[in-house]
Amino acid sequence: MDVYQSLRTPAAFTIFLLTLFLPVLIGFIALRRTRNQSDFLIGGKAMNKVVVALSAVSSGRSSWLVLGLSGLAYTQGVGAVWAVVGYIVVELFQFIYIGRKLRRETGIYGSITLLDYFESRYQDGKHLIRITGAIIIGIFITAYVAAQLNAGAKALNTALDIHMAWALMISAMLILVYMILGGYIAVAYNDVFRAVIMIFGLILFPVIGLIRIGGLSVLLNTLAALQPQYIDPFSLAAGVIIGHLGIGLGSPGQPHIIVRYMSIDDPGKLRFSAVIGTIWNVLMAWGAVFIGLLGRFRFHHAGLLPDKNPEMVYLALSSDYFGPVLYGLLIGGVFAAILSTADSQLLVVASTFVRDIYERIIKKDVDIDEAVRLKLSRYVVLFSGILAMVLAYFAKDLIFWLVLFAWGGLGASFGTAVIFSLYWKRTTTAGIVAGMITGTLITIFWKLFLKAPTGIYELIPAFLGSALMIFIVSLFGSKERA
Repeated sequence: MDVYQSLRTPAAFTIFLLTLFLPVLIGFIALRRTRNQSDFLIGGKAMNKVVVALSAVSSGRSSWLVLGLSGLAYTQGVGAVWAVVGYIVVELFQFIYIGRKLRRETGIYGSITLLDYFESRYQDGKHLIRITGAIIIGIFITAYVAAQLNAGAKALNTALDIHMAWALMISAMLILVYMILGGYIAVAYNDVFRAVIMIFGLILFPVIGLIRIGGLSVLLNTLAALQPQYIDPFSLAAGVIIGHLGIGLGSPGQPHIIVRYMSIDDPGKLRFSAVIGTIWNVLMAWGAVFIGLLGRFRFHHAGLLPDKNPEMVYLALSSDYFGPVLYGLLIGGVFAAILSTADSQLLVVASTFVRDIYERIIKKDVDIDEAVRLKLSRYVVLFSGILAMVLAYFAKDLIFWLVLFAWGGLGASFGTAVIFSLYWKRTTTAGIVAGMITGTLITIFWKLFLKAPTGIYELIPAFLGSALMIFIVSLFGSKERA
C-alpha cells in the first residue's frame, strides 16, 4: 500500500485544496460582519443556535477525535468508547445548565471573555483572577494549539509526503488568514462547514467500510479471532475506564468551548443547541471508534501503518479503501477537525492578552479606540499562530496524550471555578485563585511523577483538588456573597 498515491491525482488534489481554501473565502465574507472587538472575539453575542451547537462540538473534538481516538480504538478495541462517554454526557448538561446560566451572567456584566466574567463577578480590583487565569491559559493553550498544528502537519506529511516543516507552515498559515480576516464569526461559520465535511469523514466512512468488508459480524468475528478482549468494552482495567470517563470533567473548563455558549443571541435557545450538539457528539465518537476497529481488521499490527503509528490509521485506511476523489475529501475531513480547535484556541489567546492583560491591566486608565483594539487582536492572533507553529515543530508527544494534558489542565483550573461561581454564592476571589493554581500544579505534578505508577489520568485528582481548595478557602476566607 502506498499511502501517498491517491492524493497525487489531479481530481483528489483539487478536492483537497477546496477543503483547505474554502475557509479563507468564508473569512472574507465574515470580514464584513467583523466591525469591532466584540465581533472579533465573541461574534457580538449574536450567534445562531445551530451555529453555536455545531461550533461548540467541532471546536472541542479536533485531532484528538479523528487521529487520537481512532488510534486508541485501533490499540484498545471497543473499550476506547469509554473515552467519549464522559464528555458526551457532561456536555449535554453543560449546554442546558452551565451554558444558559453563564450566558445570562456574562450578559449582565457585559463580559466578552471568561476572565472578564470572573473579575466582574467578584469585583476583583487587584486583577488576581485575571492575571492567574492568563498565565494558566498561556501554559495549556500553547500545548493545545501546538498539538493541533502537529496533527495537521502529520496529516499533510502522510498525505502529500512533504517535509514536516513545510507541512506545519501550511497548516498554520491556512488558519491565520481567515482568522485575521473574520475572527470569531469566521471561525464559527467555518466550524459549520467543517461539520458537514466530517459527516463523510466520521460517519459515512465507517459505514462504507463495513459494507466493503461484508458487515458488522465479519468485523467483530475477525477481531475476536485476533484477540477476544478486543471486542469487549469491559475488558479494560477499572482504573483505565475511570480515567477515560474522567475526560468529561474537563469540558466545563475549556475557554474555547465556553465562549460558544457566551456568544449565542438568546440563552434560552441553548436547549435546542444541546440536542443538535449531543447527536453530533455521539455520531462522531462512534465513527472514530469504528474507524479504529476497521483499521485493526485491515492492518493487523501497527508495523503496517505509516511510521508504525496507530494515530495514522484514519489516513492509511482511507487511502486503502477509497479512490482518489473520496480520499481527497477524507483528508480534508482530518483538516476540518484539526483546524476547528486550533483556530478557536488562538482566539482565546488573543482575547486573553489583548482584552484581559493589555486593556484591563496595562492600559486600564486609557480609552483605547475600537479600531486599535481590533487591530491589536489581529496582531496577537498572527504572533500566537507563528509561535505555536515553532513549538509544534518540537512537539514529540503523541497527539492523544498531549491534548489530554492540556484538556486536563484547563478543565481542572477553570472548570471548577466556573461551576462554583455559578452555583455556590459563598465562593470568593481567593477561592477562585487558589482553585486555579491548585488545579494547574496538580495536573503538571501528576503528569510528570504519578501518572505512570498510578495509571490515573491527571485531570481527575487535579479537578477534585481544585474543587476542594475553592471550597475550603472560600468557606473560611470571606463572608457570604450575594
